[in-house]
Amino acid sequence: MNRFVVVITAVFLFCTVAVHAQNKASRYEAGIAIGGFVYQGDLTPNRLGSFPTMRPGVLLHGTRKLNNNYAVRLLFSVASLRGDDAKFNTPAFRQFRNFNFRSPLIELSPQLMWSPSGWSEQGPRITPYVFGGAALSYLNIRRDASGFDASKFGLEENLPQRIAEDLQNRTPRLLPSIPAGAGLRYAVSPSLVVNGELNYRFTFSDYVDGFSVAANPKQKDAYYSLSIGIIYRFGKKNSWDCPPVRN
Repeated sequence: MNRFVVVITAVFLFCTVAVHAQNKASRYEAGIAIGGFVYQGDLTPNRLGSFPTMRPGVLLHGTRKLNNNYAVRLLFSVASLRGDDAKFNTPAFRQFRNFNFRSPLIELSPQLMWSPSGWSEQGPRITPYVFGGAALSYLNIRRDASGFDASKFGLEENLPQRIAEDLQNRTPRLLPSIPAGAGLRYAVSPSLVVNGELNYRFTFSDYVDGFSVAANPKQKDAYYSLSIGIIYRFGKKNSWDCPPVRN
């Protein structure tokens, strides 16, 4: 009887240590995702952004879990942004105003993540999460107003002078923003997770598309990404399975 108690106690302690070690080993994650980057600003009538000019991008990230509900993440994105009046037939003036822009985008963003249900260490399970942080992006904005047809606009609109004023203003090369978003994770195994997320960037500039005075100076530009990816959790699952205790 004493020997049985000793064996059961030893097995219990071993399983406890193994689980603790596994959790500790999987605090770090690395992931890669692909997605679409959507510009939102003066060159689209759609409040949800310019889907006809959505551009592909790649996102890389490393994550450190702080506890069962919180984590910190460093996100690195390489993509591009584009907007074009001519992609929209309504309202009709966009076909004649014909502003457009394009820019590469390189972004670095530290973020704080929170999961209300906790980070699942076992699959399958769907885990929701939200996040927010700060971001700094490099842009090289190429704006174009050469297709503007002044004959289609009244003199009271004063668009040629407003365009000239915009072209004299420098566009941002380094763009700070506040990212915020949400996502879902699905644990395929203790080591692999698939995830999808929406990441919206609130910017402080109305010149992401290169135009402000000649368009809508009352509202800042923005952009967001929709992505799907794979996450690898470091640390191997313990191959020793704890046997069931039978009465």
